[in-house]
Amino acid sequence: MGLAHSTGSEGMNNMVKQPFACGECNMILPDPEKKSDPPQCNYCPSAPVTTDWQGLVVIMHPDRSEVAKRLQIDRPGSYALKVNIR
Repeated sequence: MGLAHSTGSEGMNNMVKQPFACGECNMILPDPEKKSDPPQCNYCPSAPVTTDWQGLVVIMHPDRSEVAKRLQIDRPGSYALKVNIR
């Protein structure tokens, strides 16, 4: 037997949800504990958030990272390289 290849709307349910990014510090935000709550940055609570972002960098040790220095990041975490706030 061969492998079946599905096309069409069946595959739409398996799409990955785009996480939110903070419009001020560019941090990729975790999903809120309650799904009904809007996502919010813990460090910039009044900043807008969006799923319209590009590029991803993970900073483990900002004090030892040239990338973190260039991007002015001082906390470990995942960050978007470009966040589009309209």
